[in-house]
Amino acid sequence: MKILIACEYSGTVTKAFQDKGHKAYSCDLLPSDRNDIKHFECDVEQLINTVDFDMMVAFPPCTHLAVSGARWFKDKQVEQKQAIEFFMNLTNADIPKIAIENPIGIMSTRYRKPDQIVQPFQFGDPYKKTTCLWLKGLPKLKPTNIVEPKIITYKDGSKFSADYGWSSNKNRSKTYQGIADAMAEQWG
Repeated sequence: MKILIACEYSGTVTKAFQDKGHKAYSCDLLPSDRNDIKHFECDVEQLINTVDFDMMVAFPPCTHLAVSGARWFKDKQVEQKQAIEFFMNLTNADIPKIAIENPIGIMSTRYRKPDQIVQPFQFGDPYKKTTCLWLKGLPKLKPTNIVEPKIITYKDGSKFSADYGWSSNKNRSKTYQGIADAMAEQWG
């Protein structure tokens, strides 16, 4: 199968599909973190309109879509409109199988509710990161290895996933290996 992994610079999902024997290609404006995958450093919208893919797994930027940034929405209306249009362009791509990943955000009301919400701890990685999946032509992912998430409780009583405090936004945006492997195994 010929698979596009859109908006992925880490190569995690791309490599998981390649390891299952698929022709998987990542595409992002950023260079890839890996040298062992095929990566297009370009605007993904150019690629989806010129190459025939059997499947696309897309990770559009969530900066202007996620509820975690809601307090800034009023100051970012133009950026948010562009982010919504980009999300919808990916959704409407002429590709038979599509999965679009994003955190909980405004796309649940601007587009539709996600088909599924998954957590890394359902796939063997002991962290919490609520991840929404909008699916076209693909089944919901089945958990592969449910583990107890590692939670840190701060002095003020707030609780966060153990990886949250030390992760940069770039690291936090990467897909955990367990979810990547489940995508490749169950969708490939």
